[in-house]
Formats: sequence, C-alpha cells, structure tokens
Amino acid sequence: MNFSELGLVPELLRAVAEKGYDTPTPIQAKAIPAVLSGRDVLAGAQTGTGKTAGFVLPLLQKLDSAQGRAPRVLVLSPTRELTAQIAENARVYGRYKNLRTLVVFGGVSERPQIDGLRQGCDLLIATPGRLLDLVEQRAADLSQVRHLVLDEADRMLDMGFIHAIRRIIRLLPAERQNLMFSATYSDDIRDLASRMLKNPITVEVASRNTTAERVEQVAFKVPKEHKRHLLVHLFESGAAGEGAWHQALVFTRTKHGANRLAQQLEAAGIRAAAIHGNKSQAARVRALSDFKDGKIAALVATEVASRGLDIKELPQVVNYELPNVPEDYVHRIGRTARAGATGRAVSLVSADETGLLRDIERTMRQSVPVLATPAFKIVESRPAAAAGGAAARGEVNRPNASPGNRAGSAPRRAGHGGRPGSRSHHSGPSRRNRSAF
Repeated sequence: MNFSELGLVPELLRAVAEKGYDTPTPIQAKAIPAVLSGRDVLAGAQTGTGKTAGFVLPLLQKLDSAQGRAPRVLVLSPTRELTAQIAENARVYGRYKNLRTLVVFGGVSERPQIDGLRQGCDLLIATPGRLLDLVEQRAADLSQVRHLVLDEADRMLDMGFIHAIRRIIRLLPAERQNLMFSATYSDDIRDLASRMLKNPITVEVASRNTTAERVEQVAFKVPKEHKRHLLVHLFESGAAGEGAWHQALVFTRTKHGANRLAQQLEAAGIRAAAIHGNKSQAARVRALSDFKDGKIAALVATEVASRGLDIKELPQVVNYELPNVPEDYVHRIGRTARAGATGRAVSLVSADETGLLRDIERTMRQSVPVLATPAFKIVESRPAAAAGGAAARGEVNRPNASPGNRAGSAPRRAGHGGRPGSRSHHSGPSRRNRSAF
C-alpha cells in the first residue's frame, strides 16, 4: 500500500513525497481512513511508528482551507516538545494547503500567543494548562472546534491533566469528532474513551505496552553510587563491543538528578546538557538542537522528554534510573529505533530497583536481559577548596570493586577529557565520604 491509496488529496501527497515517504506505517494505514470517515477514533500504537501523521494528514484534508478566526482543530498534548513537534508536522505536511497553525504552551511569554489567536488560526496545538490560562483571559475562542485530538492521552493522565482536559471539553461544541492517540493503551485510557468517544473506531497495531521490536534491551546491575562511573565507561567503550558512544539520551527521575548527572558527565570529559520542566523553553530548545547537531553527546532528561522528542537515528537510550511507572519505560526507550531504524536501550539497575524492573517486565510481558557488568573505573572527586584551583580538583582513579568487577579495567588515559590535575592512585578517601563532581 502507498499513500495514494488512502484517499489523500494531491497537495498532501506532494508534501508527503517531498518528505521522502511513499509507504504508510501500519498505524497510518489504519488511522488515516478512519479519521477521514468522520468517526471518533481510539488509536494505540507503540511510539516511533508515525502516529502523528496518522491524524495530522487527514485533519489537514478535512479543514480544506483557511476560514474564520477561531480554530477548528484542537490538539492537546502533554509537553512543549511534543506540541512543537506536532505543529512542525502540520506545517510541513500542510505546506500546499492554505491553513494556519498556532502553538500554545507554557514556559514562554503569553503575548505572542495571544496575538496569534487574535490574528486567527485553523489548527491550535496546545498544552492544557496554558490553553486554560488563555481561555480565562478570553484570548482563546474554542466555540468553533470541530475536531479534538488528545495525543499521548495516557501521559496527560499521568501528569494530572485530567481535570484540565474535562474543563476544556466542556467549552467545546457538542458536535465534534474526537480522536485519542497514545503509545500505550491502558485501562485508564479505555475508561476515558468510554466517556468521551461516541461509537469509536478502534485502531491498535501493537499489543498493549509493547516496545518497538527493533530496540535491543539490556540491563546492567550496579550499585547506585557507581552508576555514573559505569555510564562514563559506556560512553568510552560501549555496552556490547560497539565502541564509544557519540550520542545517547539518558533518563533520570528528578530534575535535580538530571542537572547533577549532566555536570558529572561534563567533569568526566563528556559533553552533556540537561532538559527538564524547570528549564526555560529557550534552554530546552538549545539543548535539543545541540544534541541533534552532535555538539553534545549526552542529553540528560526527565520524563518530560520521553514524549515528543523525535531524534532521527538515535542509537541508544539509557535508563540511568528506572521509572516508577512501568509504562514510562516504554515511552523512554521508544525514543530510539524510530521510523524503521534500530537502537539499543540500556538500563542501569541498582539493588533497590529490582522490583521496578520486574514491574516493567510484567507490563511488557517480556524480560530484559541482564548482562555481566563490565569492569570500569571509579573516578572520585575531592571537595573543591574555597579558593579553587587545579590542586583542589585533584581526582582519584580506582578500579571498580563491586561484585563481578574486582579485576577492574585498564587505567584511564592520563588527563582524560582534558581535565587538569587528573592522576591515578591506588588509595584515596573513603567511599562513604565521596562527593559528587
């Protein structure tokens, strides 16, 4: 099957062809005709399968051309990154259609968004919180919405947006088409769908909570305090003989943990940046751009980045800390092996996370292979003196003494990463008194 068999108009087919696509993915092949039919749709597909185009293309066709000031399509998504990605898809695929797309999310000034709403738009892509803020200011008019899309609906529920979503739905016309798209297909989503959708077409191209088939999943057991040292080793040597890593998306549970790990990687000579909800939108865009351009090797992220990051040919994702919600694991590792590519997901599992790993395996209905942990160096950092200086930054290199790794590894190259004062010792401060980089 090719896109021309899905009933799309020539303007959209031309844009799709210029994007380099000729064969729709399974979710696109099923969802596009369903959306074009005008029926409500409940669609589930594993992340990275092209579900955004599955609703953007048919909705662009149904809108035909620009008219009026109030939006006729409203797409709600959980994060700024995903919102921006959907808007970019709409602009690329709609380049030969006379349609106006507007993005609304928090973390940036409201004024340009208010001005954009006053000028008029056909497609409005928004995060729930900022949209409600603009509605309360009477800047956003939702009275003309004829198509509502909830993208990554399960994540919006996880992030506590359910009340905001219900408030927004009450502001919409009763007669409309409702579409729910999600990478996982949980019972909570089915419950929400039963309340919102009317006689929907159900589209599911993968079993619930399954991961992309082309993702190679592995785990290493490692003490929590040694995780950063093992991660440095993986960047230098790889996880399975593939050689040094040049690009990896690394997930932590907390914003503070993301900042700290990014600093630790930088101190080890690995270019890194953190991305999370406390970062300004400009900082998030810059970090993501630098990562895509290869200017940094490690993008350290919280759950905010597990949805909406579309990075072509991302070779590996690292769960530095396992997520507390098993479904989030699926979204995290779905950042790799996208659009038919292959990828690897590496999880660093400490003793207190073994239960989380079991929960993930039960949710996915498959096991994650646990490999022998490679030997790696423990690179310790002494507290910096008040006056600073190279001597205050002296470090201690020690072979990893965790079980299974007592032989250690070859000494690290002197001055690794260009850090002054780096030297190797066989003794040093107590492990209990180690400070972070």
